[in-house]
Amino acid sequence: MFGLFNKKNKATGALKEFYSATAVPGSTRIGDAPLLAVDMETTGLKAEEHKILSIGWVPVNGRRIDLSGAGYVLVAGAEVGESAVIHHLTDDMVAQGVSEAEAIEQLLVALRGRAMLNHYSALESSFVDAACKRHFGAPFDVLLVDTFAIERRHMERMGTYPRGEDLRLARVRSRYNLPNYRNHNALTDALACAELYLAQVATLNVSTLKSLQY
Repeated sequence: MFGLFNKKNKATGALKEFYSATAVPGSTRIGDAPLLAVDMETTGLKAEEHKILSIGWVPVNGRRIDLSGAGYVLVAGAEVGESAVIHHLTDDMVAQGVSEAEAIEQLLVALRGRAMLNHYSALESSFVDAACKRHFGAPFDVLLVDTFAIERRHMERMGTYPRGEDLRLARVRSRYNLPNYRNHNALTDALACAELYLAQVATLNVSTLKSLQY
């Protein structure tokens, strides 16, 4: 705990500003919780080896989605390679983007004073952490809310153990009768995650962010 605190004190720039805001506690009630749904498209799954290509985010204020605060940014500096067949981003498109440092700065500004909402948080949090260490001198730490983990825990409690693609975003959304969106666009997937979260908390017996933890 103290080690992380000391590392946070070394943060510079946008990360230092991010840490200056009051962190969202786990005791926050669902109806009052400020979150930012975040999705990324990357060249691979390993934060230390692969690159961020795009980031999309959508604020969730309690039980409402705020599209006025949504954002999308392309990140320059990477060759998309074979990952293009998944996210449909080309080298020319990515070349029009901003630097990774600027993209993460925009994300941190949007995320300030919020918990981060993802579908499989391990991916986004690891890439943001690696980028923060590179550009702002300290690790990334934020309260995470993960619709993937929420659904897995719910299925296990119901005695239905997920298999194969049962926990993919589109498959989970279909179980909550949410519309089908085209996958692998960071902004669309962030919105899809936000909608799924609201459907989950409306269905499950939860009252605080802590009650969603796994």
